[in-house]
Amino acid sequence: MIRKGKPVSRLIIAMVLGLLLLCIGPMSFVSAGEAAAVNDVTIKFNGENVKLKDPAFMLDGRMYVPVARIAEIFGAKSSWDNVNEEVTIHTVLKDKIVLGNGVPVVYFNEDRYRMEAVPFLSEGRLYAPLRQLSELLHANVNLNTASDVVELITVKPAVITEEYGLEEISKETGSSKSELLKRNGLDGKAAVKPGTKLKVVVPSIFDKAAAPYTEAEFMLLAKITMVEAGYESYEGQLGLANVILNRVKDASFPDSIRDVIYSGKQFPPAHNGMLDKSKPNESVLRAAKDALNGKNNVGNAVYFFNPEVSKGSFWSSLDVITTIGHHSFAR
Repeated sequence: MIRKGKPVSRLIIAMVLGLLLLCIGPMSFVSAGEAAAVNDVTIKFNGENVKLKDPAFMLDGRMYVPVARIAEIFGAKSSWDNVNEEVTIHTVLKDKIVLGNGVPVVYFNEDRYRMEAVPFLSEGRLYAPLRQLSELLHANVNLNTASDVVELITVKPAVITEEYGLEEISKETGSSKSELLKRNGLDGKAAVKPGTKLKVVVPSIFDKAAAPYTEAEFMLLAKITMVEAGYESYEGQLGLANVILNRVKDASFPDSIRDVIYSGKQFPPAHNGMLDKSKPNESVLRAAKDALNGKNNVGNAVYFFNPEVSKGSFWSSLDVITTIGHHSFAR
């Protein structure tokens, strides 16, 4: 849950809104700053004022808005998955968007991309950065800092004609032909026939593809998480999954999920048959998926242990980053 600060003054809003389109640096997690409610900014949709039942927030120079409400304004349909804390949006242009609480990866149609800022949950509502959300909904954002007005403008697809083809649309929109083809799920070798409608708003996330993972890797991570932390909370399970992924990234350990789990002595279940019999529950499956999608609550920890059980100079020499449930996570 994000903390809410005091309402932002008009002067501060005028300053931070200017940063909205610049995406200044990635944000590692929502705790990177304190969100401040925005009470005196007008949001317009295609020229008409719109009301948000829930407040917008400013965080690290970005405006965050309630996802479901903005989707509704655009005529999209959204559904909330309370178990996995994620919203699925089906847009009027037949795009599918999946955003998760604290998860930096967004699912867009059949692909996964890393966002520059992370959605967060507040008062039961999922919030996402307005600019990136608008791009996914095929819209532009215009800012008027003098009057504190944010304008959301839907962009209609371009229609291919004999005189108005991919070349002309590329020049007009500033997007390359390959970007436009990718945005529309088209093969570069196929001819784009007259009458074809092309979506022309290319989300900025398109050049930030998320690292892929296989179903086998996902299930193996979920199984070891279930064995080692199935009795812990979701947060403890997420931490355990991230220890394994942190090891994959660390030069001191093997460079694959499987090799990390099956090497060394920290994971006895990998060698005594318990791992093979493991059946991950819903919470563990969510934790493994979220970890693979970049949600991290233990920093760069590469060890976990129960301080009541694991004693000795090695464990006491580690730098404990955080303790969740029965496990300390350390480096």
